Amino acid sequence: MYIPPAFREDDRESLMATIRATRLATLVTATAEGPLATPLPLFLDEREGEHGVIYGHVARANPHWRVPPLGNGLAIFMGPDAYVTPAWYQTKQETGKVVPTWNYIAVHAHGPVEFFEDADRLLEVVTRLTNLHESGRASPWAVSDAPRDFIQAQLKGIVGLRMPIAKLQGKRKMSQNRNAADRAGVMSGLAASDRPSDREVAPLIPS
Repeated sequence: MYIPPAFREDDRESLMATIRATRLATLVTATAEGPLATPLPLFLDEREGEHGVIYGHVARANPHWRVPPLGNGLAIFMGPDAYVTPAWYQTKQETGKVVPTWNYIAVHAHGPVEFFEDADRLLEVVTRLTNLHESGRASPWAVSDAPRDFIQAQLKGIVGLRMPIAKLQGKRKMSQNRNAADRAGVMSGLAASDRPSDREVAPLIPS
């Protein structure tokens, strides 16, 4: 990932927070057949390894797990993002020398990809993923709510994923390269947007 110094994010807690908050990530591996990419819900176990370990699962029918990766895999976690129109910049009124851009937060986790088929490990991964995304609901669904034999049959249709994180890269592009007046304009414009995702980005612009 290209990261200009102004947008580099090295704060570990900020990086982990983005990973934890991302509901759907993308797993990418390089292979002899070309790059493979699969959107996946993933979770981070911070108790393992120096940087933590990422877990998830893919459909058994997905060829991604059958093709040996070349080198480390890459898990992409995208945070809030928003289009930024030049109309919000004070500089537009002064010089007109402005262009559109996009603000976003991204974390790239690199590491060796391991696939596994052990039923007990798969059940643990599925249970943890379910609990993660069901938490906070008024009536959360649990894996144990379904018949045991049904769950065991479903587990045969997936393959587990484990990726110890060897390297983390973070990018936080939130108009840091603009002057205070331009940043204020971006914050105001995003806050007034009809898009909930834009309003989510507004408070992330540095004042």
